[in-house]
Amino acid sequence: MARPDPLSSLLPELPRNARIVVARLRSIGDIVLLTPALRALKEWRPDLRVSILVEARFRELLEMIPEADEALLLGAGNPPSNAGSRLRTLISMRRQNFQLCLNLHGGPTSAILTALSGARWKVGFAHFRTRWIYNAVVPDARNILHQEQIHTAEHQASAFLGMGLPLRELPRSRLAVLRRDYEWWETQRVLLGLPVDRPYAVLHPTALYATKQWRPENFARLGQYLEEHDGMTPLFSAGPGETAILDGVERVGRGQIRRLENVTLGQLAAALAGARLFVGNDSGPAHMAQALGTPAVVIFGSSSSVIWGPWPKADLGRRTIVVQNPFACNPCPGDRCYRFDRPECILSVTLEQVENAVEQLLGAGGDASVAARPPAPKSPAGME
Repeated sequence: MARPDPLSSLLPELPRNARIVVARLRSIGDIVLLTPALRALKEWRPDLRVSILVEARFRELLEMIPEADEALLLGAGNPPSNAGSRLRTLISMRRQNFQLCLNLHGGPTSAILTALSGARWKVGFAHFRTRWIYNAVVPDARNILHQEQIHTAEHQASAFLGMGLPLRELPRSRLAVLRRDYEWWETQRVLLGLPVDRPYAVLHPTALYATKQWRPENFARLGQYLEEHDGMTPLFSAGPGETAILDGVERVGRGQIRRLENVTLGQLAAALAGARLFVGNDSGPAHMAQALGTPAVVIFGSSSSVIWGPWPKADLGRRTIVVQNPFACNPCPGDRCYRFDRPECILSVTLEQVENAVEQLLGAGGDASVAARPPAPKSPAGME
């Protein structure tokens, strides 16, 4: 007789203070959109100690998630150069006697670490190629949630729901800025010449692919518009290796721009938390802005705004506005345009569309206002 599927009773039957680990190696957006599920889990069972397995470059992001009790860090690089880092991570995992290891990533590295984690229960989605390593398998999220269209936040939460987390309305994503980063931003804001008595907007003109990247000249013109029409000082942000994009914005603008570059994720979060507005491409900083409660206009090209758009969906039109033009080929892998000579999906978005979205958002009154955010309720010293 076949053993009954243990999946739906896993979380309810875990002993008090049980340790679980969630593998979510990349990226910023994936990790931020995991926070609704973590919030629901901790509100239901605050006794569980939750560790998150991420790449080391995302450590500071984990420090801003109150529901993450510990970060397990994986070094960068490819085999064999990263073998030592992976071995140290595996040893750390096995020492902690995890009751449950949930793999949300699905790649070969996370699969190997899950298989060797020593956890009693090894859980992954049914569509993972290495399905054989799991002794509990999560079915299609559409079957768990009883809906056809699944947002990334819902997809990640479906694993917890499948394991017995009571079905409820999923909370919004949330990050809490650390005090040290607030203090850094207070000093940096002065150095950047951002008046304390005047609001500023963070404009993020970079993205992973050209198919998701609105023209730099449009961002330059938008910055001028915000300054002249809305009385906001534009601050242009970029991640590691993306300086050339800001150079392009500056070339077509009216001279030197205020730049936020070569900063940590915690420092970026502090700047985003204090902003009156965020405008940027579909990217990690866009998800951070939404999780910090900053009103955001997000420009979409090749990716699906249904899957990767604002969470919760109720924020649309109030705290966040998506600007995207319909194309039959959307979504696509995004590494190149598969239909046209150039990525028309992102290039078709006009400056007027984004300006109108900004005015709609700023006119939303109290819903779009930015309140003071308290520092995170934990110290980064707690992260290992």
